[in-house]
Amino acid sequence: MAKAAAIQHACSECGYTTGKWLGKCPACGSWGTLVEERIAAAPKAAAVGAGRPLLRLVDVEASDAERIPTGVTELDRVLGGGLVPASLVLVSGDPGIGKSTLLLMALRSLSAERRVLLVTGEESSAQVKLRADRLGGGADVHILAETNLDEVCATLERERPEVCVIDSVQTLYAPELGSAPGSVAQVREAAGRLLRVAKEQGIATFLVGHVTKEGAVAGPRVLEHLVDCVLQFEGDRYRSHRVLRAVKNRFGSTNELGVFEMTGAGLEGVEDPSSIFGRSQDDQPGSAVVCALEGTRPLLLEIQALVSQSDLAMPRRVATGVDPKRLSMIVAVLGRHAGVALGQADVFVNVAGGVRIDEPAADLGIALAIASAARGTRVRDGLACFGEVGLTGRLRPASQADRRLAECAKLGFSDVIVPEGTESRVKMRLTAAETLRQAIQAGLDAGGSSD
Repeated sequence: MAKAAAIQHACSECGYTTGKWLGKCPACGSWGTLVEERIAAAPKAAAVGAGRPLLRLVDVEASDAERIPTGVTELDRVLGGGLVPASLVLVSGDPGIGKSTLLLMALRSLSAERRVLLVTGEESSAQVKLRADRLGGGADVHILAETNLDEVCATLERERPEVCVIDSVQTLYAPELGSAPGSVAQVREAAGRLLRVAKEQGIATFLVGHVTKEGAVAGPRVLEHLVDCVLQFEGDRYRSHRVLRAVKNRFGSTNELGVFEMTGAGLEGVEDPSSIFGRSQDDQPGSAVVCALEGTRPLLLEIQALVSQSDLAMPRRVATGVDPKRLSMIVAVLGRHAGVALGQADVFVNVAGGVRIDEPAADLGIALAIASAARGTRVRDGLACFGEVGLTGRLRPASQADRRLAECAKLGFSDVIVPEGTESRVKMRLTAAETLRQAIQAGLDAGGSSD
């Protein structure tokens, strides 16, 4: 009688495994996420050899890791200057955001001088051809429509392309595993084997990853640990602009930001995003322009705020593009130290253009927009600002002030509110404020403050 295959239960959220089914995952606390999967038979142990010779780090040739330009400027910026050979890059984003379009554009550019391969598991070759024709042709891009992991790895080892795109990793399956494609076991197995092939054959590989409804990368957390770089493609698919940012990057900064515009001919890089996101209707209260810094790129963003009387016992604090906890802190500081009472009001804050910002230097812009909305007074014409707000109501200087001020001057802002102590060599009018109360008094039109 054949021996029954071993069965285990794995959490689809965090990858925790247990021998029996549980309603709640002991590791991450999620309910109903433990799914049954078959454990693959362990391979026979190989004979122990002499091992590989050791190398000294100083003897390793750095030329083997020269970056490969993808031909897409904004993608190269986020990657840190280009694609590193034998690296594994995970690209995630909402459905329809443009992940496949972006990578097909990169492959088309790379195919002019390098051998590239597109492995598609979600679309047929004819469907990919239709997209390529819309983007201007597929050039010399090789394509493989396959979901069997064994076939994909065998093709990579045989053809040895310099760059490969797997679209998507959740569609691959290993026949020896009994679970369905996209399960924890299948994604973990696919990522591990593709990592081995990429490192051994020197293939730079893009993995397209699905996301959950919360926006996190679908599959086990080990997927993000295995890869060298994790990129998130963000934005509203009903709008034309997209933002690409690095969550993890072993070969570069995670602070860089790439901005694209979706057109009929594909994604086009936006070289001057400040001119798009920094637009402000000067005659409307509740709008302020802040200069944030994403990596090496200064970015002017319009912060919009709405303050209305609340009919709830606990007024709402709703943030889009801003950390909700940061918003609650700024609202508390406004009430305690700036004389802007918001205890009985709903506060809504939005970053125009669908951009998400985490930098503390945007605090002053958020506070100024809220104060403008609460008092019904617009921010002065031609005014921008940046600075971190402390719990005591004092402002803290932001780093790289010269870069921020140069960007403000380039777009025609005549005055910038900055924290006291900000040093700059840029010749333009600066309004220094030591406290948040002083900044609000200086930023709003005359007669707009009740203090």
